[in-house]
Amino acid sequence: MMPLDSLTNASDEALLVLFANGDPKAAVVLTHRLGPRVFAYGFRLLGDRTEAEDVAQEAMLRLWKTAPDWRPGEAKITTWLFRVVSNLCIDRKRRYRNRPVSLEVGADPPDGADSVDETLQQKARSEALQAALLDLPDRQRQAVILRNIEDLANPEIASIMGISVEAVESLTARGKRALSKILNDQRDALGFENDR
Repeated sequence: MMPLDSLTNASDEALLVLFANGDPKAAVVLTHRLGPRVFAYGFRLLGDRTEAEDVAQEAMLRLWKTAPDWRPGEAKITTWLFRVVSNLCIDRKRRYRNRPVSLEVGADPPDGADSVDETLQQKARSEALQAALLDLPDRQRQAVILRNIEDLANPEIASIMGISVEAVESLTARGKRALSKILNDQRDALGFENDR
């Protein structure tokens, strides 16, 4: 087993291989690295913190089960994880189609630099964005989140979603237009009156 400090600079693939070969510390490092991104993606898709935590946990468990059979170089681990999260979220949405969606948004803890007004405005903007994202059709929401929040390239998004790059571009463009339309009426209330 390698010391924990020496693992922090290892690639995701190297960590997964180390875990598959019996190094539990590699799993700790990889979980700390990828867990928050997996959770955030699930939360953006579902709009429910508890469901997103369950999805993130299930996705990471599936990664550990897959570790011994992982074929390095075939796919990025993040691409594989985002696809698993997408599928788990789709399954949950089908299961709970008529269940009301929570709009809770976990605001980042204040770092002391922002005033109370700025913190409240940031929270209102975050909640408005989350509500607007939840108004988008599922595939548009998924494409917009992967492109604009997770900052993934279109080919990687296409691989995650199982569609062509052109379809990703179309979904992203339509999703951004729809978000803009949804949020446009709230510009003044969200403090964007000077951004016109």
